[in-house]
Amino acid sequence: MKKIGILGSTGSIGTQTLDIVRNNKDLQVVALAAGRNVQMLEEQIREFSPAIAVLWEEKAAQEMRVRVADTNTKISCGMEGLLEIAVMEEMDVLVTAVVGMIGIKPTIAAIEGGKIIALANKETLVTAGHLIMPLAAKKKVPIFPVDSEHSAIFQSMHGENRERISKILLTASGGPFRGRSREELKKVTIEDALNHPNWSMGKKITVDSATLVNKGLEVIEAKWLFGVEPEKIQVVVHPQSIIHSMVEYVDGGIMAQLGMPDMKLPIQYALFYPDRRPMEGKRVDFYTLSSLTFEKLDTETFKGLAMAYDAIRLGGSMPTVYNAANERAVSLFLDGKLQFLEIYDLIQGAMEQHKTVLNPSVEEILEAEAQAYEYINARRKV
Repeated sequence: MKKIGILGSTGSIGTQTLDIVRNNKDLQVVALAAGRNVQMLEEQIREFSPAIAVLWEEKAAQEMRVRVADTNTKISCGMEGLLEIAVMEEMDVLVTAVVGMIGIKPTIAAIEGGKIIALANKETLVTAGHLIMPLAAKKKVPIFPVDSEHSAIFQSMHGENRERISKILLTASGGPFRGRSREELKKVTIEDALNHPNWSMGKKITVDSATLVNKGLEVIEAKWLFGVEPEKIQVVVHPQSIIHSMVEYVDGGIMAQLGMPDMKLPIQYALFYPDRRPMEGKRVDFYTLSSLTFEKLDTETFKGLAMAYDAIRLGGSMPTVYNAANERAVSLFLDGKLQFLEIYDLIQGAMEQHKTVLNPSVEEILEAEAQAYEYINARRKV
């Protein structure tokens, strides 16, 4: 029996992870954590009977204690609760599927405790990769990527000599605005941005896909996960989302991982690596698939990727500012307080005013995040 904890159990990755648990009786959920979705978390508690469940706010946790008083599940809240999950003695694997930088401290604590990490929280490596990866190596803790692109890269490196990698080819669908001009993007709505052609995801990551900031975050994450310099990471637009990413080696050979755009495959692969379990679902049919096409990304219009490479080159705390400014800007956009293209303006402004801290501690990372928020709030008079 493999025992897992899920941070972000009511989100897209979390709920799909629980679907996998339902279909694999040798998985047991021992811990769940959610933001504010009391109703869904209660349903999960009653179905999976975890030892502990966490909500971010104390008020929501108090409500949950009343709701599930007839169960044996302990209810905790906030960062203290997440850290309690991270070091649970009976847990084998921690699925980190929370959105934002709140995933950093629990991930570090879980690694310190020798837990396997199934990583779906980009911000952890984007902002603290210089801390996380050396610690994981020291503790001999594997980090299995859950993002479809990074899982594809991981699978394409399986059994290969990583010193023979020529480059990583990170694929992107292009999002809902692929092919549009900057002038056309001035008029897009929230609903337009959330209408992704291939993937079903949470609102924040769907907007990130529309701006291509998501791809920038993935480039930074890939640098840390696979120890590859950013110059060796090339983003390729692949509208069909069948090839999830590729790795080219020094002899010109390219390994690719293909599949339908379904997050359950990389989640399940991370949970059972190196095994491949049977899984229901639609399969790629090469008889009906008319073509696989590829395009160069328009970085002049979709500035999010270019700014990510700038953040990597500057290093230190700059990727944190890139990520934090985007988080705040996307939140304002989803609240109807910002136009789509203004997301780029706020990220760029936050990066330009930031003084980079080299090799930042967790506290300095969180301070850089706070400074980026303060800059945007002051600029927008929030």
